[in-house]
Amino acid sequence: MLDLSVIILTYNEERHIARSIDNVKRIAKQVYVVDSYSTDKTCDIAREHGAVVLQNKYVNQAQQFIWAMENCPVKTEWTMRLDADEYLTDELIEEVEKKLPLLPANVAGCMLPRNVVLFGRELKHGKLRTIRLMRLWRTGKAMMEQRWMDEQIYVTEGDTVDMKHRFIDENLNGLTEWTQKHNNYANREIVAAYEGYWNDIVLGGNGLESRNREKGKYYKLPKFLRAFMYFFVRYICFGGFLDGKPGFIWATLQAYWYRYLIDAKIEEMEYYIGKNPTPQEMRTYFKERFNINVDK
Repeated sequence: MLDLSVIILTYNEERHIARSIDNVKRIAKQVYVVDSYSTDKTCDIAREHGAVVLQNKYVNQAQQFIWAMENCPVKTEWTMRLDADEYLTDELIEEVEKKLPLLPANVAGCMLPRNVVLFGRELKHGKLRTIRLMRLWRTGKAMMEQRWMDEQIYVTEGDTVDMKHRFIDENLNGLTEWTQKHNNYANREIVAAYEGYWNDIVLGGNGLESRNREKGKYYKLPKFLRAFMYFFVRYICFGGFLDGKPGFIWATLQAYWYRYLIDAKIEEMEYYIGKNPTPQEMRTYFKERFNINVDK
């Protein structure tokens, strides 16, 4: 057992929470579930599987995780973040068990590669680059970005290392839930784009500089055309077609549901408040249309 605690944020995750807790309990001393007042059996299942459950009112993902970092009584040397629909592969568990105790003191965090499983198939193609996320860090030496979308953990001091093996994102709620969730993500992405998040200068590594550069370049492309280009590059140029029918479905949803929907909502916003809204006009629009208070 490693000197490791895991934090999982939840809201109505009864399909996933037992799987994620049991998975990380193979290496973690303690699992904390920070719940946003679920209305299903998430909290009961989490307790039954040995997690400590805390609850806090949800504002956004970043603020919820910052609250978790400040309020979970983590005593271990290392902390990990895991979403409820994610789990570590056997190979990653073995790698973490072997490497983590041997890391030098100057290493404060570990970047973990992530893959998606759709309809039972791991999608290995169609990416511009391997997605690596800061999900494992020395307790007290990391923080969460304060953003409405694409918020990530970053180390506040020390170096980072890359793990070789992957963790998996496999949502069991189906495509109806996926599309509903990404409809809300689209609203948050618009906030991020119009608040200039992708123009921020990010220090300290963790891949956040390249994320901001790529997002900034993407939003300089013409609306709607960029969704087509997103599909073409990922599915054709980077081999998404090699993942068969699940790969086609995933690329289509990502481009023509999610990315295209963002552009359509931006077009809608510009119709109502113009292309160069004042900060106050934007705040009012986000609050009235999306129920998002960007002052929080």
